[in-house]
Amino acid sequence: MKKTNITDQIEALLEQLDSQEDIAKATQLLHKRFFEKSLNAELDEHLGYQKNGIRKGSNSRNGVTSKTVYTEEGKFSIDTPRDREGTFEPEIIKKRQTRVPTLDSKIIYLYSQGMSTREITETVSDLYGTEVSPTLVSRVTDALLDDVLEWQSRPLDDVYPIVYLDCIVVKIRQDKRVINKAIYLALGINMQGQKELLGLWISENEGAKFWLGVLTELQNRGVKDILITCVDGLTGFPDAINAVYPKTKIQLCLVHMVRNSMKYVPYKDYKAVARDLKKIYQSATEDEALQELENFANTYDDKYPQISRSW
Repeated sequence: MKKTNITDQIEALLEQLDSQEDIAKATQLLHKRFFEKSLNAELDEHLGYQKNGIRKGSNSRNGVTSKTVYTEEGKFSIDTPRDREGTFEPEIIKKRQTRVPTLDSKIIYLYSQGMSTREITETVSDLYGTEVSPTLVSRVTDALLDDVLEWQSRPLDDVYPIVYLDCIVVKIRQDKRVINKAIYLALGINMQGQKELLGLWISENEGAKFWLGVLTELQNRGVKDILITCVDGLTGFPDAINAVYPKTKIQLCLVHMVRNSMKYVPYKDYKAVARDLKKIYQSATEDEALQELENFANTYDDKYPQISRSW
């Protein structure tokens, strides 16, 4: 008998689906079959022979265990095969696992958008028809904290040519309110020229003492030397850096350097000064930048001597 190909089988199945409910049930059935087929294939690999094949060794199949799993397509029951010696550890859906990882990732994404656990529960129910409790949502998001702590304490490279120390402001949920919060970060450029986020920190106050703690943490995680740090103009920042990395060159962030320079300039000269400053920091070489700085000083030192000195 000629076998139909998978496309023909799918087309035949689709012709029998008359409603959204039929499609949902068919999708669940396909997922159920996929998981059960995959689990049985895993057990075949574990035992070393296929079902009804020639047994190899003392271990063998020992029926199935039924359990309910929760997925984006809803919840349904699957049969997980067992082995007689109890050594089978399935990977696609592990023992005692009742949620498919893609559902967890959706919960974590919604949580990262500032939604409360109850709002996530309602959203998952509306979108996927899957009932999850606020307690389950809390367990999923709490489990993420272990990964975050592991990432935040991971070992780092010995040397980073450049490290940027700065902050970003993000919206977070705190005490049932959404507020702006400063997240401090260390962004490194590694020896391969790739950007690498070294860590994230939350602090109520940004100060030299706080950054000293951050730099000490980087040192404890394996960073022996930083060639250049790019920072803002925070008072005491250079001292904090030099206390941990005394040989590191300190470069003020261009944005802060320009802001600090322009605060001395009245409106009538603003555009001209900004244009000539740009010639300095957009220079292709050090010699070109020094020449542009000299030109700037000759033009503006009579009015604004403090600007050229800061560069």
